[in-house]
Amino acid sequence: MNQKRINKVLEKMEERGIDYLLVTDPVSIDYLLDYVNHPGERMYVMVLSSKGNHQLFFNNLFYVGEELGMPITWFDDTDNGPALLADYLKDAKVIGVDKNMPARFLIPVQDRVNAKYVLGSLCVDEVRMQKDDKEKALMFKASEMNDTAMAEVKRLLATDKTEIEMDEALLAYYKSLGASGHSFSPIMGYGANGANPHHSCDDSRLKPGDSIIVDMGCIYKGYCSDMTRTFFYKEVSQKQKEVYNLVLKANEAAEAAIKPGMKLSEIDAVARNIITEAGYGKEFNHRLGHFIGKDVHEFGDVSSVSDIIAKPGMIFSIEPGVYLQGDFGVRIEDLVMVTEDGCKVLNSYPKELTVIE
Repeated sequence: MNQKRINKVLEKMEERGIDYLLVTDPVSIDYLLDYVNHPGERMYVMVLSSKGNHQLFFNNLFYVGEELGMPITWFDDTDNGPALLADYLKDAKVIGVDKNMPARFLIPVQDRVNAKYVLGSLCVDEVRMQKDDKEKALMFKASEMNDTAMAEVKRLLATDKTEIEMDEALLAYYKSLGASGHSFSPIMGYGANGANPHHSCDDSRLKPGDSIIVDMGCIYKGYCSDMTRTFFYKEVSQKQKEVYNLVLKANEAAEAAIKPGMKLSEIDAVARNIITEAGYGKEFNHRLGHFIGKDVHEFGDVSSVSDIIAKPGMIFSIEPGVYLQGDFGVRIEDLVMVTEDGCKVLNSYPKELTVIE
């Protein structure tokens, strides 16, 4: 159990007047408990109490071979888990509910406990947004692995592999580096496929003049990396050069602007204004970035509507892009960590325009 993190969550609960918080996201429970579990369809709840009488609700199938530092209420598949949870919450006034709590467990509790129910996820999410020293070290290591793997991807792109074959080769290479696997399904967008920001790998092969969007990441000891680079195959047109250099300018300008106290919407505006002024505003059709940590997409984003204030220890992506449907796309993405006076880029893989021969 990570008492320091739990204490920070309790402070957030106090600020919001929450006396019980139901944490059901397995990743958040792992973050607070240092215990990994995949509950499937079964009820799995960590209850944090403002009074300090925390409780875990575990199905008997979840063998715990270690002391978790918190009392456990065990139940099996024939027990009424929500009723047991409701009995524990019978004196609750305000219950914070995890954004991921299944309705089939929550509604029976609401039927039994007359309390005010509020979305309580921010109590954990806001703590997860600022990484501690251990997390920072793991995320820098994961990004270092990603840098190494990107170099291997560049080499493999010259070997006439399909997008799917590149995906498979990348996974094997990640594992050879000591990563546990992909942090998300990688994007290998050849040519016009790269104009779809979330293209799924298919059996396309490269043709001279194709742009290649490579968006990839791995997991190292439970923490994710994420990076995008855009290459060109055999040749590059003048238009492709212009778009590439525009996206690179937006990426670097946004990273240079980051500092504590700045609204993340202002960071988004730095990159978006550069691309819009060049006439490609509609073709930059997604937010500038997302938070990352134990999940590849965590709570919080860098967008035009984000009121989040940059604070030291926050790690998020900066990934402007331009997507010309039916033609090509360009995206350049780094992970950055907010520091006391600016930011530090986690990735070191080069960003200059590269043509694969």
